[in-house]
Amino acid sequence: MIATRTLILQQGNTDKEIAIRVLAPKQHGPRAWSCEYEIDWPEGTRKFAAHGVDSVQALLLALKMIGAEIYTSEYHKSGKLFSEALGRGYGFPVPNTLRDLLEGDDAKYL
Repeated sequence: MIATRTLILQQGNTDKEIAIRVLAPKQHGPRAWSCEYEIDWPEGTRKFAAHGVDSVQALLLALKMIGAEIYTSEYHKSGKLFSEALGRGYGFPVPNTLRDLLEGDDAKYL
């Protein structure tokens, strides 16, 4: 594991931690890399991987896939998911086609 972030989901009177883990990119061939990530959604852990021609591309694509999954989730749409404060964003980039969904600091800096 090379990076983690924890988001908070407000559920009634309690807060649920949503852990996100990014694993180190792995080489599978001369120009074949993957970068796995995990998100601990309330219904269970989702594990997936991004693939690129080198470790940097695989890592960047994984971060964008995480951002896309968060911003298109029902938890984001509910308005009850946050990183540091409601409405400030989550600190993950997204593909260009989803940039209109960014909010808070994400909309300013990513």
